[in-house]
Amino acid sequence: MERRTHATHPHGPEAGMGECTLKVASYNIHLGIGRDGVFKPERIASVIAELDADVISLQEVARTSDGFDMLAYLSQASGYHGIPGPTLVTARGDYGNAMLTRLAPGEIERWDISVPRREPRGAIAMMVHKGGWSLRMIATHLGLWPGERRRQIRKLLGLMQQAGSIPTVLMGDVNEWFLWGRPLRWLHRHFLQTPGPATFPSNWPVFALDRIWVEPRRALQQVAAHRSAVARLASDHLPITATIRFAAEAKENP
Repeated sequence: MERRTHATHPHGPEAGMGECTLKVASYNIHLGIGRDGVFKPERIASVIAELDADVISLQEVARTSDGFDMLAYLSQASGYHGIPGPTLVTARGDYGNAMLTRLAPGEIERWDISVPRREPRGAIAMMVHKGGWSLRMIATHLGLWPGERRRQIRKLLGLMQQAGSIPTVLMGDVNEWFLWGRPLRWLHRHFLQTPGPATFPSNWPVFALDRIWVEPRRALQQVAAHRSAVARLASDHLPITATIRFAAEAKENP
């Protein structure tokens, strides 16, 4: 587990905290290759501008050997901080997760949730602060095989427990095709039942592969797939968004 530390506020709300409302999103950008098979990073940048989210979890983000860095490009285009979380680092370039945030990033950890003999997988756990609240944002991309996902979810939930009780947002491409699968059941048990709009394939979405969970559940106000014309073309996944609100008048406990 890699850790990078910044100055942070105490966990949870502080004295004099106000209402905290923010929008988060998760987006598998498919390396910037659209449904037409064309690599056009500017389309991904357009979708990110449409999302207008405070924190965005990204999957399938690459930095190639020819010098093109997708995260740096999207960070510059959006004006957001870019947080890398590559899971594959080779001579041909890097590939994996990333985050974009318009809020200043606090403490950042990179969690290894890889399963032996499968593609390396990971999660980025980042603290952000708004309105006196400290929140943990976790971005991930789970594996393709059911047994792999089960092990990854158990590891993620264990890492979250070790990291301490704090308002948490878990978001990413969970690759879970089966609504009755154990990974989803375990996540719903931990976070409580959460809507899962279909996001894949982007032209005619049927499967809810991209998900957002919030702890405490009562802070989650709205979850939706972003279905603009450019989003339906820019990647094979639609982005998913959520609005989160913590009230000013009472302390929220996960």
